[in-house]
Amino acid sequence: MSFRAALIVLSDRAASGERADTCIPIMKERLGPAYSIVRERILPDDPAALQAELIDLADAGSADLVLTSGGTGLGPRDRTPQATAAILDYEVPGIAEAIRSAAIPTVKTAMLSRALAGVRHRTLIVNFPGSPRAVGESLDVVLPVIPHALELLAGKTVH
Repeated sequence: MSFRAALIVLSDRAASGERADTCIPIMKERLGPAYSIVRERILPDDPAALQAELIDLADAGSADLVLTSGGTGLGPRDRTPQATAAILDYEVPGIAEAIRSAAIPTVKTAMLSRALAGVRHRTLIVNFPGSPRAVGESLDVVLPVIPHALELLAGKTVH
């Protein structure tokens, strides 16, 4: 089964062109051919812009999976978790817990990540930290369970 994924980076500097984004290429590489990329966006750290993207993707049924990168820390403009939580039908806390648990033994500051995961309609939305390394490591943790989650959301339970 092939899945549709949307990739969103939240970064004031990347959105303004001040620096190149390096997270979307890592997401695309890790997802591989099992995922069709339906949208790529680089947005400033703007909760309203993120919410509009997430609502559009989920409500139109355009993506099975939305991955975001950035805005999950403690900085004053880090508002990705709040923006995401406000539009979710429900959270899937085990995904974010697994990502943090895997990272903490080598990166103690991973416990400061406020990233979350959840569902809107039948779309799974997962927040990742903003560093390319953290994006790759996070995907390595969650990718083994994502297909099962997406099949469940699509009503195609696996027994």
